[in-house]
Amino acid sequence: MDSAAKWLNENSDLLLHYGLQTVVAIVILLVGIRVAKVCEKLTKKAIEKKKVDKAVGSFLANIVYALVFAATVLMALSQVGIETTSFIAILGAAGLAVGLALQGSLSNFASGVLIIILRPFKSGEFIDAAGHSGSVSKIEIFSTELLSPDNKTIIVPNSAIMGGAIVNYSRQATRRVDIMVGVSYDSCLKQTREVLESVIKSNDKVLKDPAFFIGVHTLGDSSVNFVTRSWAKTEDYWAVYFYLQENFKLALDEAGISIPFPQMDVHLNKISE
Repeated sequence: MDSAAKWLNENSDLLLHYGLQTVVAIVILLVGIRVAKVCEKLTKKAIEKKKVDKAVGSFLANIVYALVFAATVLMALSQVGIETTSFIAILGAAGLAVGLALQGSLSNFASGVLIIILRPFKSGEFIDAAGHSGSVSKIEIFSTELLSPDNKTIIVPNSAIMGGAIVNYSRQATRRVDIMVGVSYDSCLKQTREVLESVIKSNDKVLKDPAFFIGVHTLGDSSVNFVTRSWAKTEDYWAVYFYLQENFKLALDEAGISIPFPQMDVHLNKISE
């Protein structure tokens, strides 16, 4: 006990010095984290004022947070006496090893940068990518968040998105509504065309330019298959699609035109004993 007390007495100034440095380093770290969050929010607000895509704003805000946080950690380490220049060199060497181990994460980051630069989609657009469909909610450093039509949040790695085909359903102002309708072979083709045409014309959301098209697509095994191709604004696509599907059936029934469906005839032969 006496030796411990003597050591504490002899090194009290040194302990006080390093204790204060440690406290200051902790304060710097806590304040730095707070500043990083504030910078992240300010970046988002600044980008929103410039009417830049929200997804881009989220990505850039994350980058700003990461940079400020890294600077804070270096300042805190410098405060406790760690030489930051040598530490950065060590981090560089360690970063190479970590980079090899985290190739997937780095690939996601690089893909996120490409998404921001190439802009294959933006916030609010409905896309199909990496086997998932949904509206783009935000683009993070390593992943993109989609909101599915049934309100599910889907987190998709950026590398998976950029590594395959991306279908953007919202980019164009208009979309074509293709619907196939099969009628029986004894139906009057001219009458069928007139019925389908009247239904299409009855919907105000169907665009007049480009004009709609109706034609015989195939002569199937049990039906004559018509194809109708009409155009609508992208936001009206599903309203037009469901309207035409329902009213084609109602109008054809009213006109006495049948839509064939698969049937099976079973023949029973009685074997005489």
